[in-house]
Amino acid sequence: MPGMVKFYSHFLGSPKDQDSSMEAMANGGAVARDGSELIVLGSGSSTGVPSPVCLLRPSDPPCAVCHKAIALPPQINKNYRSNPSLLIKFLHGDGELRFIQIDAGKHFKEQVLRWYLPNKVPRLDAILLTHEHADAMLGLDEIRGVQPYDSLNRIKPLSCFLSQETMDSVAEKFPYLVQKGVKEGQEIRRVTQLNYKIVQTSCDAPFDVEGLEFTPLPVMHGEDYLCLGFLFGRKSRVAYISDVSRILPETEQLISQESGGQVDLLFLDTLYKKDKHNTHFCFPQSLEAVKRIRPKRALFVGMTHEFDHELDNEFLANWSKTEGIDVRLAYDGLRIPIDL
Repeated sequence: MPGMVKFYSHFLGSPKDQDSSMEAMANGGAVARDGSELIVLGSGSSTGVPSPVCLLRPSDPPCAVCHKAIALPPQINKNYRSNPSLLIKFLHGDGELRFIQIDAGKHFKEQVLRWYLPNKVPRLDAILLTHEHADAMLGLDEIRGVQPYDSLNRIKPLSCFLSQETMDSVAEKFPYLVQKGVKEGQEIRRVTQLNYKIVQTSCDAPFDVEGLEFTPLPVMHGEDYLCLGFLFGRKSRVAYISDVSRILPETEQLISQESGGQVDLLFLDTLYKKDKHNTHFCFPQSLEAVKRIRPKRALFVGMTHEFDHELDNEFLANWSKTEGIDVRLAYDGLRIPIDL
């Protein structure tokens, strides 16, 4: 164990050094005046990086990014990527911090253990779901792990904001998370306690989550499937769109500079670097969307093993200078101080 501690310390430095380094990279060294910040819990595709098949049956030559993704521990490895998810930490009007998470996918427990602990996140106050795919909601069962323990489930349910379509899927996949009460003769079993709140799939239907307003950003995730992104923040406007193949006109108008809705930070899907995909933006489409929308800053999420964090961020640094928009790849554990 001492050897492992020394190993981590060699790469990570002290916790204070880690925090300062991440903040400097994320926001020019600035600290949010109100104590708010965003923590990227996951920045990869549904499979994540490394891709198991690249390690089980290596190609010739081997997949460079997947091997980089296991060369160092995930906490210090920007090529290790889990399912897309964002934690929002903000100061409520009552003077207390609130913790809101967007999506709880297959890697939820891993993300909690990896990023809640070092960032001293004590609890989860609410969750928003973008859609009902595995990488967005299969972690709902694991939420009980961050809820107070009570064998008879006598705890306050966690608010879960989702569309009716996603609610229908939750009821089908997790009937025990939706059931109210216990049937005659049925044993009480400890499960995640959720209070479902249906939101509209319209830009005209904002809703309140723990004192912070969110506006749905409907987008197409394949032409047969509507997915939600979210716009939030009073002092700084943040748009989060993790799964998209086409941005609907009303959504683009709400967040674009041309229409007067420029956002301070845009999180945007980008799956492959060169290939096209029928249900996701890929790198060329993501860059084109950023040029149209013109946020002040953009962070790409949802990347597969085609993306090498360091090399592709070098390309984006040059692209950003040419286009006048700060764009880079996100990474798991990235902390972004931002006044909300």
